[in-house]
Amino acid sequence: MKFLIVLIAVLAIAAVAFITWFFSYMADGKCPLCAMKQLRKSNLTADVSKTEDYGSDVSPLPIMGWSSWNTLRNHISEDSILETARAMKESGLAKAGYSYINIDDCWQSTFRDEDGKLQGDLESFPSGMEALCRNINGLGLKMGIYSSNGTLTCEDMPASLGNEEIDARTFASWGVEYVKYDYCHNEKISSSTPVIEYIDINRRGESSQIRLRPEHAKFSGRARKVKCADLPSKQGIGFLNHGAGSAAYTIDVPAGGEYILTIHYHKNFLHSKQYLQVIVNGRVYEVFFPAGRALTHDARAQLEVTLRNGDNHIKLCNPIATRADSVYFQYSKMGNALKEATKDWAEYTNTEEKPITFSICEWGFNKPWKWASKAGNMWRTTMDITPHWLRIKSIYNKNIKLYKYSSPGHVNDPDMLEIGNGKLNLEENISHFTLWCMMAAPLVLGNDLRKLLDGSKKSGAIIKIVTNNSLIRIDQDPLVKAAKRIKKSGGVDILARPLANGDTAVCFFNKSGKRKPIEFEIDSLANDKYLAFTKANDYEIHDLWSDERENTDVIQTVVEKHGVKVFRITAK
Repeated sequence: MKFLIVLIAVLAIAAVAFITWFFSYMADGKCPLCAMKQLRKSNLTADVSKTEDYGSDVSPLPIMGWSSWNTLRNHISEDSILETARAMKESGLAKAGYSYINIDDCWQSTFRDEDGKLQGDLESFPSGMEALCRNINGLGLKMGIYSSNGTLTCEDMPASLGNEEIDARTFASWGVEYVKYDYCHNEKISSSTPVIEYIDINRRGESSQIRLRPEHAKFSGRARKVKCADLPSKQGIGFLNHGAGSAAYTIDVPAGGEYILTIHYHKNFLHSKQYLQVIVNGRVYEVFFPAGRALTHDARAQLEVTLRNGDNHIKLCNPIATRADSVYFQYSKMGNALKEATKDWAEYTNTEEKPITFSICEWGFNKPWKWASKAGNMWRTTMDITPHWLRIKSIYNKNIKLYKYSSPGHVNDPDMLEIGNGKLNLEENISHFTLWCMMAAPLVLGNDLRKLLDGSKKSGAIIKIVTNNSLIRIDQDPLVKAAKRIKKSGGVDILARPLANGDTAVCFFNKSGKRKPIEFEIDSLANDKYLAFTKANDYEIHDLWSDERENTDVIQTVVEKHGVKVFRITAK
């Protein structure tokens, strides 16, 4: 009985607290129901249906290269990078298609230069990053660089959140052709927006020419004119928070050019960080209102925007309802900055543009496969890989389910290859490489390429695996349609992938600890619409590891524990 009384009391207190919050939030000019959307932390609520896919012409096929992190971690230098680049060329990897030398975290100095630009570590990269890029290009290779969508990188070095434009221009000026954008030290964009009292528009140094008042706005959604909570004599635009709605204006400007928008807004005594998007003729400008303690209720924020002669359309909104919305807009901002930077740099230097492949390393927390094709070229689907069989298998188990999100220029990234690292045995290394190729994954090596030149049996085996041309052709197939798991049976996954020339790749992956015999009727592939497989009278099957070929309509083989058998099937 006592427990029931306590429970009722707790529930009553919670209900009173919720009702108090609900009506106080509404009185502050905000939509409480819209704020409750934020409970769906991994779901994107922003409408991206009309947003074009991020450029697919930059890297239409999964990239092939090497990343410094697994081998060098924070002990990285100009010399070790150049040694690795030379090893890529001398080992035959470059000839096999590997071309990116991606420099991961800890290449940076701990401080930006006098112009606010990122710079290489002044001890470890004495020649500078632009010179390093030229040297790597001189070997016929491409250089990639790293930053984070946060206030710091994962190793607490300077990062790019809030510095997207200057960092994108810096990377473009160096000539880099790949940017990995991590997720450490990320700060969510606020879903809250203050009451906007009015907006003045004028030339720099001039008095207000145009004033946008609440009564002049065209509202959509729940946005509307509200009274300021503690100053009811004042009114403003409210209910812009959490994607609740928008306020729009059309203004006539006699002369185009740069204008100052002064946003007059209402603040309370205690206020948290808040956010607003001002969209001018389709271009998004962001306003970040600081947290603080206000002694006065009226405050202002300023933007410099470009207006055109004649009619201009201005929209006020805050589309951030969930963390996924925040992440999407932040990654989009960096991706768009990179595209603009490479074009501007090419025009400025009168040289050919070097587009940048944009890699979203968000770890799969906010389901990037559902939105990242609008923001970048490739996206991590999981946390970091390690050279342990169970970890590789767990990443595969998640990534294989995402096959339908793969397309030219937009691929799922299950992280770099661990072949040659740790204690993976031969079968596991072969399986690892095969599965990544079947899943249309980027083939980014993470081992020490310099050791591949030692002439040892181990190095020869590693090179043989990662330069298997038949598997690379599967990974680099122009359709970029990742393999689908079409059947699971007795610890064996059966994967199939349609190929551009009409062939089909089929892989048998034995996840169990015992050898498994396989008997598979090729005609059964016609049962899955994804494969678009047409039955034939006979088939040639090509074993992509043994290089053996035979004509048959039934595959009979044995798969070793933790092993694979993979075939390319051609209708005869």
